[in-house]
Amino acid sequence: MVSKSQIKFVRQLAQKKQRDQHDLFVAEGHKVVQEFINEKYEPYQLFTSNLSLFSSHQAIVVSQSEMKAMSALKTPSDVLAVFAKANEQSLLQSNLILALESIQDPGNLGTIVRICDWFGIQDVVCSLDTVDCYNPKVIRSTMGSLARVQLLYKDLQEWLAGMQNRKIIATTMAGQSVYEYAFDSPTILVIGNEGRGLSKRVQELTTDAITIPRFGGAESLNAAMATGIIVAEARRKNPIGK
Repeated sequence: MVSKSQIKFVRQLAQKKQRDQHDLFVAEGHKVVQEFINEKYEPYQLFTSNLSLFSSHQAIVVSQSEMKAMSALKTPSDVLAVFAKANEQSLLQSNLILALESIQDPGNLGTIVRICDWFGIQDVVCSLDTVDCYNPKVIRSTMGSLARVQLLYKDLQEWLAGMQNRKIIATTMAGQSVYEYAFDSPTILVIGNEGRGLSKRVQELTTDAITIPRFGGAESLNAAMATGIIVAEARRKNPIGK
């Protein structure tokens, strides 16, 4: 049986302040929760309206109305789990690292994380004003990929300034075609804000600039779409290792 205080606590974790205070986050849906468990995340609390789904874990059985009271979804799933946030691991072992400046849309960030998981990118560095990766909408958008991709939040300008031993590639509207760029050395790929792109200061810290050639009339691509195209091309040209 779930208590009212437990329901209240889970609901509070929808707020970043509470997630930061307790170092916890909420994942919903059988597939998403199972992905985290498969990657050795141990549930802090596990709730289900169908105990057969998690018979090997100590799950608290709840009613549909109780699940609805805890859930951030309009149509709640039959599984909800509270996990501890991942501990920060070593960084910069990958040949291709993604850096994000001021990404604001949770759906965009979630899709970018899934793209990184698909293409084997393990490290993502986010500016401090990028949307929280433990935001419930981000968690849902990643479909569990966050369990395999490390996101670190840093002063992006300061961090890039210390990474001059790598190529730092700006994604812009006016650069070398992504289809002509070699991607032949350890690289940091920098993706900018959905509306403004990269700040002038961040652009000044980059060593190269690339663009996705436009063949039609669309004004722009969103951040996640652009990331997918560029990362796919980078992996095509340099598929060895991570």
